Amino acid sequence: MSYDALFNQITDMVLCHSPSGAEDEINQYLIDALTRLNVDHWRDEADNIIAKIPGRDDSRAIAITAHKDEIGTLVKSIYTDGRVSVRKLGGSFPWVYGEGVMDLLGDQHTISGILSFGSRHVSHESPQKAQQESKPVTWETAWIETKRSPEELAAAGIRPGTRVVVGKHRKRPFRMGDHIASYTLDNKASLAILLTLAERLQQPPVTVYLVASAK
Repeated sequence: MSYDALFNQITDMVLCHSPSGAEDEINQYLIDALTRLNVDHWRDEADNIIAKIPGRDDSRAIAITAHKDEIGTLVKSIYTDGRVSVRKLGGSFPWVYGEGVMDLLGDQHTISGILSFGSRHVSHESPQKAQQESKPVTWETAWIETKRSPEELAAAGIRPGTRVVVGKHRKRPFRMGDHIASYTLDNKASLAILLTLAERLQQPPVTVYLVASAK
């Protein structure tokens, strides 16, 4: 695979949101890709996507796995002014994401908001001053500003438990020479390797299962 083709495929998958437990976007991408490759595949009851490459010895098999879910956050509560409190889903930290666009994946619609830490123009009397000098920002002290009413958020299907991830607005991968910088690269680059194997593996010595694992 050429560098350009690899970069474009990774970009396409990075822009498929896939927080743990809400992986429909990446599921559809993988199913469509495996269908185009005419590779036998299925989605199991645990939401894993599995492709089978028959081997010359079908009595033996190996599995090659890559996880398709990404870390993120989930909604804890919604305030009357439309601000949303979130908590981590996996090993996510607000100081890694920084203030910026987040996508709230509602049951009906996705709504974008801004991860916010509050004003930096505060005196030493303010509890927020500690976040500048001695304490990291935590999910408990951050929030997402939506500028929507609770009724509008509810109509979009945003509720406690709704998954929230870094917005597509700032998720697009960036080229650094022959390196790639990106959010969610740990799983999306691995998935690109699985798809390359699905395309290239022909009659391996033993049967190979390519597993894009969930959660």
